[in-house]
Amino acid sequence: IDLIEQFGENIHLLTDPTRGGVATVLKEIAQSSEIGIDLVQRDVPMDEQVASACELLGLDPLYVANEGLFIAFVSESEADTILAVLQQDENGKNARIIGSVVAEHPRQVIMESAIGGKRVISMLPGEQLPRIC
Repeated sequence: IDLIEQFGENIHLLTDPTRGGVATVLKEIAQSSEIGIDLVQRDVPMDEQVASACELLGLDPLYVANEGLFIAFVSESEADTILAVLQQDENGKNARIIGSVVAEHPRQVIMESAIGGKRVISMLPGEQLPRIC
């Protein structure tokens, strides 16, 4: 899928969540861009096996490396169209809108949990898990 060719001006940022996972990447972006991010936990795609392994090992899956994935910040007006294009491709079938950029709480990522609570996402404390290739 050539998203940049199709939607170039509506794609503000593309990055991969390999090191530090989704949480670390979003926190770094919020801090460096001085934006607020609202994240919705139930919208973050999570493979059942990954969720089970993380629970067993005591890991927060939001901080686990995600090989072969990307995070895109796109214009709100084109988000649904871009999502539909991604989902038409086998590699993008699990693509989701997981949050939004907000003016409130600059430099912070606030996640709405699966039970409706709010959680401030911080940088990963301690050492990141090493990549296993």
